[in-house]
Amino acid sequence: MLKKIMVIAAMFGMFGAISACNTVAGMGKDVQTGGEKVQDAAQDAQKKM
Repeated sequence: MLKKIMVIAAMFGMFGAISACNTVAGMGKDVQTGGEKVQDAAQDAQKKM
């Protein structure tokens, strides 16, 4: 019985870790997109000078 509980707990832990990786990856893409927008704005401002 204890072994089944440990296996189930480990499975939930792995699922949590996998979903957290996807969340962090998504956040990284959002930050990258924001950085690209800032870079584009800076280049436009530099061209106007």
